[in-house]
Amino acid sequence: MSIDTGRPLAEIVNRSRGSARVLESFGLDYCCGGSRSLIDACAVVGADPSEVLVELDRLDAEPPPEWTSMGVAELVDHIERTHHEYLHGELPRLGALAQKVAGVHGGSHPELMDLLADIAELRDDLEPHLAKEEAVLFPILRQLDEAGPAATALAPSRPIAMMIAEHDVTGALLERIRARTDGFAVPPDACTSYRQLYLGLADLEADTHLHVHKENNLLFPA
Repeated sequence: MSIDTGRPLAEIVNRSRGSARVLESFGLDYCCGGSRSLIDACAVVGADPSEVLVELDRLDAEPPPEWTSMGVAELVDHIERTHHEYLHGELPRLGALAQKVAGVHGGSHPELMDLLADIAELRDDLEPHLAKEEAVLFPILRQLDEAGPAATALAPSRPIAMMIAEHDVTGALLERIRARTDGFAVPPDACTSYRQLYLGLADLEADTHLHVHKENNLLFPA
């Protein structure tokens, strides 16, 4: 992939379908922190840049993700279909699952009550955010894309800045949930529901990171 350690994380993710997975495995923030270079991002989390490069080099045969070549309207449709629909279904499911797990295991794992509150806060944060994008911002972006390049000067900078700021809040909540679960490490006495909750939270974190990357580093700049 000929990646050097000075390349921004957002560019690395766009080079290969598996790059996001590699960066996730090292705890590197490529969505809200996509402008940060690989070497700087590694310094923040204490990762070895050479180890990251070794894993990225294994992806030589993988093509770039299909969404890197999409136009604005197509990318908006893709984000709604892939990530918004996922969150609309997964946030209620994980909330209900957390309620069940906390009710059964809360006595021996008191951190589950705090986790339950974290998941509720994440849902309260994300659902209005999705609604604003779907009802206001995304229709405007589709109209501008249809109008052609001459309309790009009319892009709504204030709503976009608001969405980016809200993404930062979401990122902080996801970090709190990761810390609360010790990196989604399932305790030895966990039941199947407990395990499914942690697996679901890990999947939600990865999906939301990619979701935010597509908006912050591709859609909004376009």
